[in-house]
Amino acid sequence: MNWLVFSYSLPSKSSSPRVSVWRQLKRAGAISPVSGAYILPANDLCAETFSWLAQQVRQAGGDALVMQVERFHDLTDQALITRFHQARQENYTAIKEKLTLLDAAIHRDISAQERLAIKDELDGLQQHYTDIARIDYFDSPDKLRLAARLERLRQRLLNQTRPPLEIVHVGIEPYRDKRWVTRPRPFVDRLACAWLIRRYINPQANIRYSATPTPEEIAFDVPNAEFSHRGELCTFEVMLQILDLDDPALQAIAEIVHNIDLQDKLYLRPETSGIDAVLQGWQRTELPDGEMETRGINLFEGLYVALAGLVTDG
Repeated sequence: MNWLVFSYSLPSKSSSPRVSVWRQLKRAGAISPVSGAYILPANDLCAETFSWLAQQVRQAGGDALVMQVERFHDLTDQALITRFHQARQENYTAIKEKLTLLDAAIHRDISAQERLAIKDELDGLQQHYTDIARIDYFDSPDKLRLAARLERLRQRLLNQTRPPLEIVHVGIEPYRDKRWVTRPRPFVDRLACAWLIRRYINPQANIRYSATPTPEEIAFDVPNAEFSHRGELCTFEVMLQILDLDDPALQAIAEIVHNIDLQDKLYLRPETSGIDAVLQGWQRTELPDGEMETRGINLFEGLYVALAGLVTDG
């Protein structure tokens, strides 16, 4: 495979630029098998990182060189990948140690103030994990395991504050030939549900946008409907459970939809702000409901493919 190599030198008195470059190399996840040479996989993002660093070094009066190589004489690709894994494992281990302490702190008798403090610390660990996962270029073994542990701990903390909901798992088949209706001006929850209906139940489903459902239609994201908010769950989350759809990528989408729809910051998903910005922009354009649905389906399909790829690669 191809690799990028960054080498630089700075004047001896340039302590501030030296520290800045070192910190940026660390944030980028570069490894240094030998002194003075930093390595990243050859991709556009890493190439841009090294290019900016080289420019920064030269502006500080130093010299920098960025090279792309196919292989190293005494280092195999696997040996380099192992070093990347080791570097990320050190990062993940620090998070795991803090999670162990939080896990022990969660019990039935903790106060609301203590629970809030744990949630704040868990949010910080989730953000730290997201930053590390971004530079985990070769998906080290701890990546998905730690993500699952973070989510389990978050759910455990959440379950301390709310009773479990009784949702019957029906499956997809009873809904194959049904007609659907939801409120006009669809936003994140209704658009995600429409995508789910067309992707998993019936691609040609009849979905109508109206404030007055008929008895023959199945309403969703409408008060007191079978598919609607329940407790602290948004309609998309409820629909996943009723349809018995168990897919990590769908769960990730559910967390994004939940965050945007309920605005409770329960989950820390890096995709949330971007998806929210796109949907908010569409809302301001006065698009017809059908056009909004078409765009929403394309958006959530692309999001699903991207998230499913992350799960598969991991």
